[in-house]
Amino acid sequence: MKKNAVLKYELLILLISAIWGTAFVAQQIGMQKGLGPLTFNTLRFALGAVSLIPVMAFRSRFLPGTGLALGGVPLKWSLAAGFFLFAAAGMQQIGLQYTSAANSGFITSLYVLFVPLLGLALRLRHEAPRSLWFGISICLAGFYLLSITEGLQVSKGDGLTLVCALLWAFQILVIDHIAGKGDPIWIACLEFSVCTLLSGCAAIAFETCDLSQVRAGAGAIAYAGIGSAGIAFTLQVICQKRCPPAPAAVIMSLEAVFAAITGYVILDQRLSMRGITGCGLILLGVLVVQCVPMLVRRPRRVP
Repeated sequence: MKKNAVLKYELLILLISAIWGTAFVAQQIGMQKGLGPLTFNTLRFALGAVSLIPVMAFRSRFLPGTGLALGGVPLKWSLAAGFFLFAAAGMQQIGLQYTSAANSGFITSLYVLFVPLLGLALRLRHEAPRSLWFGISICLAGFYLLSITEGLQVSKGDGLTLVCALLWAFQILVIDHIAGKGDPIWIACLEFSVCTLLSGCAAIAFETCDLSQVRAGAGAIAYAGIGSAGIAFTLQVICQKRCPPAPAAVIMSLEAVFAAITGYVILDQRLSMRGITGCGLILLGVLVVQCVPMLVRRPRRVP
């Protein structure tokens, strides 16, 4: 692929990271308008699912074998992915009530560490290079500086977000298991729909909501739903097939940086020097885990 074409897709991945990073702030704004975290997720992922329908219709018309036909989609695993999406997104949204967008963004990125660790624990043929353990040690130091107080306690919001990162890792492993076994847009739509249903049931059981709150948070819901779920996911499906994995991993890691910047600009959420150092170490550790194995891997010689 020509360099200009690769650069185009790298810039689109940067846009995806910006959308996902700024969505942390939108999620907090939605709750500031009075919406409960489960209600917000219900509306957000409902919009995300609906926004994928035109994409599926377009693919059905112009790309044979894709689009509105459900055949070939692994339904059981799509439902499992929807459950873990509900659990991870719900935990993240609840955690955002007690922590900043920056903390949430950087701690959520720790799913990069949990994925290979869970793969090893579940015997999914994941490798454990030395760079993984080195990256984990760096991230642990960063998490200590960012989240652990002098009394060796983790704040409620950061603790919930750490659990969220673990749940994201389960969701990613499920998606990895079904990759290539069905149309990714259809799988995402089913996943969002399951998350919407489960979030809606939980919201009815534990939260109250009125129309005025929905109107007040409509902009945040639309941004997190259509922008973060619909548009960004569709772009990700397109770009990651055409962009080399190492630069894509680096660019995607900037999601947490965008969360910190927009949290500061829009919500005036400031980080101490200790917090900034912790964020930097987490980002460094995540990059070590993602990129070092790609850089040291050598192509096999073909006889």
